[in-house]
Amino acid sequence: MTEIQEQSTEAADLATLAEKAGTTFILALFVDLNGKPCAKLVPIEAVEELQTTGVGFAGYAVGAMGQEPKDPDLMVIPDPASFTPVPFIKEGLAIVHCDPYVEGKPWPFAPRVILKSMLARLKESQDLEAYVGAEVEYFLLRREADGTLVTADPADRADQPCYDARGVTRMFDHLAGISRAMNELGWGNYANDHEDGNGQFEQNFAYADALTTADRVVTLRYLISMLAEERGMIATFMPKPFSDRTGSGLHLHLSLWRDGASTFPVADSDTDAKGLGLSATAYAFTAGVLEHASALQAVLGPSVNSYKRTGAVSTTSGASWAPRFPTYGGNDRTHFIRIPDHHRIELRGGDGSANPYLAIAASLGAGLDGLERDLDPGSVGGDNGTVRAPLPRTLLHAVEALEADPVIAGALGAAAGDSGLDVAAYFAHAKREEFFSWHSRVTDWETDRYLTAY
Repeated sequence: MTEIQEQSTEAADLATLAEKAGTTFILALFVDLNGKPCAKLVPIEAVEELQTTGVGFAGYAVGAMGQEPKDPDLMVIPDPASFTPVPFIKEGLAIVHCDPYVEGKPWPFAPRVILKSMLARLKESQDLEAYVGAEVEYFLLRREADGTLVTADPADRADQPCYDARGVTRMFDHLAGISRAMNELGWGNYANDHEDGNGQFEQNFAYADALTTADRVVTLRYLISMLAEERGMIATFMPKPFSDRTGSGLHLHLSLWRDGASTFPVADSDTDAKGLGLSATAYAFTAGVLEHASALQAVLGPSVNSYKRTGAVSTTSGASWAPRFPTYGGNDRTHFIRIPDHHRIELRGGDGSANPYLAIAASLGAGLDGLERDLDPGSVGGDNGTVRAPLPRTLLHAVEALEADPVIAGALGAAAGDSGLDVAAYFAHAKREEFFSWHSRVTDWETDRYLTAY
């Protein structure tokens, strides 16, 4: 694994951090349940007010944040540890990730608040901390005069373009710009590659504590989008923008730590039950994720388009690289959970539409259930005689699984406490409506199939 990265623990004074970085404006940023980045641009002259009282938003206008027009403002309070100068976007600009509050209390529908609550639950229950790495995949496109979306690089036409040196070189300016940005921020960018679809790329950074990684995924999506736009391109994290190409994942590399050391490698004195070099803790955590895989997909793949990715059986390149069944195995990318080494597990169900805070929180909730119940993941590559259902075929099926799973619902409601607010029900309702909004549209497929069929 690459060297671990941690968010700065520098003195928690936003004004001091901004002054040192030469910041003149701060984007006070948070995301809604769908992962939409929302922000206000705060001048440095108002940094003291931002730090002490936050900045207000009409929650209903934000999007999926559990509010109605009549509700009081969201007041977003910055976390100085997340302060991120981004002068490569605009000179003097910085981002700070924020936690939304309502009437002085953390808002249970805020994804960052949910993840923080889930991390606190993991610590309280098992005295464990979560570290996460994330693989961010995306497409670079352009829009033709007639509105058609095409690959930004017109020469990127090979049936199997993955790792193509020429494709990476033609996109050098964009990829190098993102790489330099990540390294200037201390994230430890260690690879940038052409992925399996024409126009698809991935840029990797070192793993960190769970909250830091989630913040960085949100920041990276913003950086990629803005720098692509400057070059006349569209960067999309849509799971499957093309029927015949591989979709974009958000693979999560998960590990649990105690007292500064990973608990996942098997100790010399212990027996490795499955032969993958993992501890009993790692196997129980894996079993929990597998146990709740169907409900978990509503969070890992939270869009209608997500299921075009996990439902794909083939692409131009010859493989979809997306799991269809909740299985686990060694260094084998066909599984829902891949075990690349004895330090971590790779959860491959997530895609580019996943909200990183919710995806990590729900995955930890599933794994924690495995730990608390001491679950067995079954045989490697199989299910130990118990037939596990395939992953949901549509967003609607995933939502139904979520509603029937109190563990994943409980993870989404990790910050709700005894407030009476049902975050999972709100999320499920929003996703069900999203499905039916799509379902009500008449598509080209329908006219092609039915127009003269009868």
